[in-house]
Amino acid sequence: MNRIITPLLASLLAFGIAACSKQGPDSAPAAASEPAAATSTATVGLAVSTLNNPFFVSLRNGAEAEAKKEGINLITVDAQDDPAKQQASVEDLIQKKVSVILINPTDSAAVANVVKEAVGKGIKVVSLDRSVTGADVSAHIASDNVAGGKMAGEFLLEKLGGKGNIVELEGIAGSSAARERGQGFHQVVDGKADVKLLAKQPADFDRAKGLSVMENIIQGNKGVQGVFAHNDEMALGAVKAIQAAGLKNVVVVGFDATADAVAAVKAGTLAATVQQQPELIGQYGVQTAKKLIAGQPVDKFIPVPLNLVK
Repeated sequence: MNRIITPLLASLLAFGIAACSKQGPDSAPAAASEPAAATSTATVGLAVSTLNNPFFVSLRNGAEAEAKKEGINLITVDAQDDPAKQQASVEDLIQKKVSVILINPTDSAAVANVVKEAVGKGIKVVSLDRSVTGADVSAHIASDNVAGGKMAGEFLLEKLGGKGNIVELEGIAGSSAARERGQGFHQVVDGKADVKLLAKQPADFDRAKGLSVMENIIQGNKGVQGVFAHNDEMALGAVKAIQAAGLKNVVVVGFDATADAVAAVKAGTLAATVQQQPELIGQYGVQTAKKLIAGQPVDKFIPVPLNLVK
């Protein structure tokens, strides 16, 4: 019996060896093949002051569209106009180890420490629309707010014939946009003998606050003839207050050229708005982030053109 089995086993063994010898490189097991090259997507953080403002929604949309086009993962965080919330959300982006943070500060000075923290951990920071005070960033992308404030002041005085009683509605105290737009406006209106500034009050870039602040101003100043608001939301709130009070021929100028403001200009309820291009600010932000990730140089200030819609 053993004499029969032994030759049989020998035959089977020989057949197995022959079969194995016919396997080429292409028939090697999958486990032995080289792993596919890993692909990595750069991640960029976008810290927005508030998405309750149409201007910053447009800015975010511009950034998102450009990030999608460039294959960049974009994480957006909304501070809801709360400096403490913005600091916490930026710290969260730092923990996520994003490559670049695009920041639109709620308060230009309040974000300084968290910006320094990000930079200290090797994360590049780019400010959008509003600058950072007290910390260095790789680039600042914005319209020239001082020039825009001057543009608004010049148009307002032109419409008033160089004289009249005017009101200024200011943005959030501490924000560079409010400071710079006011600066440009006052370069034009200050020192004019026939121009009287009846009131200068903050309404925090908010439409509801623009309405209530303007209502309070009108109660004590029925002779308002012109209003410059640091953004369109406040301007549109002021228009409502003026209409409710029955005042006529009050020239109101806003800033940003949001869709609602442009519609109001066409309807004749808003005299003009300084046009920024928030989508372009967001787009430039992502383009700048991409250059920084690639180790390419970028300009310290990247301007976005202004226009007057009237």
